[in-house]
Amino acid sequence: MVKKVMVKARAVMLSAMLFTAMIPATAFASSTSEGADISMSAKQSSSDSASASDSAPGNQSNKADTVKASISKDKAEELARKSVNIPKDYALQGANLSTDRLVDGTRNVWSLDFVKRANGKYVGSIYTSINADSGQLIGFSSYNNNANVKPSYPLKVEREEAQQIAASFIKEIAGDYAAQVELNENYGAQLLPALTGEVRHQFRFDRIVNSIPFLDNYIYVSVDSEGHVVEYQFTWDDTISFPKITDYMSMEQAAAKLKAAGAPQLSYIVLNNGESKGKPILTYELAPYAINAVTGEKLSDNNYRYYRVQGEVSESPVTDKPLAAKPQSGSIKEQEALDKVKAAFKLPEGAELDNSSYNEYTDGDSGVSSESWNFSWTIKKDGKEAGSIRATVDGKTGVVYNYNIYWHNQDSAGTDELVTLEKATSTAVDTVKKQLPWLTHELHVIKPDPKQYEDIRSLSRSSYYIGFAHKVHGANVDYDSVIVEIDVRTGEVNGFEAYIQPYAYPTEAPTTISTDDALTKWMDYYRPELTYRVVNEYSWNGQPIPLEKYNVLLASGELDSNSDVDRESKIELVYRLAAKPVDERVFLDATNGQWRSYESGEVTQLERPKITDAEGHWAQHQLELMVAYKALDVVDGKVRPNEAIKRGELIKMLVIAKSGGNYAYATADSGATKNASFNDVAAGSEYFAYVESALQQNLIDLGDGSFNPEGTVTREEMAELIVRALGYNSLAQYEDIFVDNFKDSSQIKNKGQATIVVGLDIMSLNKDGKFMPNKQVQRAEAATAFFRYLQARAELQEAPLRM
Repeated sequence: MVKKVMVKARAVMLSAMLFTAMIPATAFASSTSEGADISMSAKQSSSDSASASDSAPGNQSNKADTVKASISKDKAEELARKSVNIPKDYALQGANLSTDRLVDGTRNVWSLDFVKRANGKYVGSIYTSINADSGQLIGFSSYNNNANVKPSYPLKVEREEAQQIAASFIKEIAGDYAAQVELNENYGAQLLPALTGEVRHQFRFDRIVNSIPFLDNYIYVSVDSEGHVVEYQFTWDDTISFPKITDYMSMEQAAAKLKAAGAPQLSYIVLNNGESKGKPILTYELAPYAINAVTGEKLSDNNYRYYRVQGEVSESPVTDKPLAAKPQSGSIKEQEALDKVKAAFKLPEGAELDNSSYNEYTDGDSGVSSESWNFSWTIKKDGKEAGSIRATVDGKTGVVYNYNIYWHNQDSAGTDELVTLEKATSTAVDTVKKQLPWLTHELHVIKPDPKQYEDIRSLSRSSYYIGFAHKVHGANVDYDSVIVEIDVRTGEVNGFEAYIQPYAYPTEAPTTISTDDALTKWMDYYRPELTYRVVNEYSWNGQPIPLEKYNVLLASGELDSNSDVDRESKIELVYRLAAKPVDERVFLDATNGQWRSYESGEVTQLERPKITDAEGHWAQHQLELMVAYKALDVVDGKVRPNEAIKRGELIKMLVIAKSGGNYAYATADSGATKNASFNDVAAGSEYFAYVESALQQNLIDLGDGSFNPEGTVTREEMAELIVRALGYNSLAQYEDIFVDNFKDSSQIKNKGQATIVVGLDIMSLNKDGKFMPNKQVQRAEAATAFFRYLQARAELQEAPLRM
């Protein structure tokens, strides 16, 4: 039973009526039938498992009793209601009993979904999971469709206090484990300060073994800004036996080894926002990796581009030069498109066209329009349907970029001779030469791992999958892919998929910083951390199989968790790279070595700039908040609080505050990056996105087409902007309903706006009672006004009227 936990005189309220979703439980509610749905996810005998579909709903509870779990469904429900204080009006809608596979054993888990309905409408749900062997609470999350819940701003509970609440909650819920965990100082920390009251403080308490964190086991707690625990997850495996390793590298030695093992790769990325939207950018990328903490050996990360396409990327492209020019755009008619498919691939006998359609589409990122013809055939044999074909043809160039045959009930079993992997690879290369001749100098075959296709006959597999990596001047283009599927029986092409984005690349390789310089930059981004990791080794029918093959077989459905696969786990001590906390997603520009924002494309830095001229200032907190969101720039460590704010800066501050910190392009339409609305705010301006967004939201007017971003702003102008952002500008026009006592009222053109901002305590009068409408706004004054705007906006949220 969880009692109230008092921290700084504030109780941790677990009432479901106050819960707000971290993971909406409606997903469980909509997919779970009434009563208990019993499913076993680990290998068990048939006598150990039961399915709810085997009996009527009224008998499902009895079915659950046949599963070998120490705790019944009714007992699990009782424990859940006590642990999480689930109100009685929340009814149990779904129950699932499953088995988690641990390193040395299994664990039964009851997953329970409680739902509240009022007047036939869904109100909220609480999802919990209980260890069906020990009764330990494993996790919970909740969703409450209560419009009356209104978070306040600034936060009632900041991170420091929320951490104490989380730690106290763990002691109540998992007291036996509280002494075995340690707060992960980096998880969820140093994020941007909140611009809204809807905040979740996230904490992870890592399991400590032999004074070393085991980062795969932890207790996660999320606390909202009102001080309520809104999510909990207990991720733990008590069956692991950890080796006592004392002779391992120091942190300094590991850092040197990790750097020596690093190999940044040139890659192209495309942003969805910012000035660089839809344009390939050359970057250096370095995915995190690990080394053995004793030997320093770099360990495999087992990451693959596509679960059916594994192997080594060939150093040389398919050809040294393109085999043909890129197809010119035109207008492909239906019959022409059909002829293209027939010329490209050998349609099997009995293929009958049964559908043809035409489609046009404009890509939101690149702005490029595309046209396509889509066809489908039915394959008939002896009067019966034997398979089907799908194909897509570019409506402008006639290129067939998608072709797939689906055969019914055909596999390699019983076939005397199968096509070799070498022959299949050769056929795939020939197919690429024929279908994509203008790209062959940039396509590199991914040499398949022969182990992937061992015992292909016994696996009843029907195809080889040969992939090709796209590289431009040696740089990876990971958003493009080419895959060719070859029938293992006939050697025919059963599938061809070419996803090549229509982006333009430089004709010559760009000049870049050196790999060593890029590696140094990335080592500033990462930090080494020491931890244990679990390595699983698999054997099938007595023969060892690599993890890659096991994952492929699972992903393809040729194996499942009930298959006769043995697993042996070993525990390794490793040093691995972990990203340092940063305020935004960044990438490393390969041409100049600068960190840039994924959101905007703008140059940024890993650490927030330190302000030297705001210490002790009356607006220090507000200035630091706006600097964190880059609404105010910092030059040589100075934010210049008493300097007049520019019009461009004020609009940037307004848009950021109004959007809750989201980047401006989230509200600007896709065409905004193409044409500037104002003649003095071009697409390359640092204010462009914010000015365009403000115009689209009717926060500013187009006027004569000039914005004057470097000009100053008066207090009256700022008052109007804030009132527009609040949505009260039309109301402010009715000046007769507002009473002002301003000493300089006669100087104010828009008295309604001034009265609103003063009445809401967003802006203040001077000591003489004057509003001073024509006074220039200082940077500190603007930062304070928009902080108060955030407070007022939260307070003005109105709950629905109850009749």
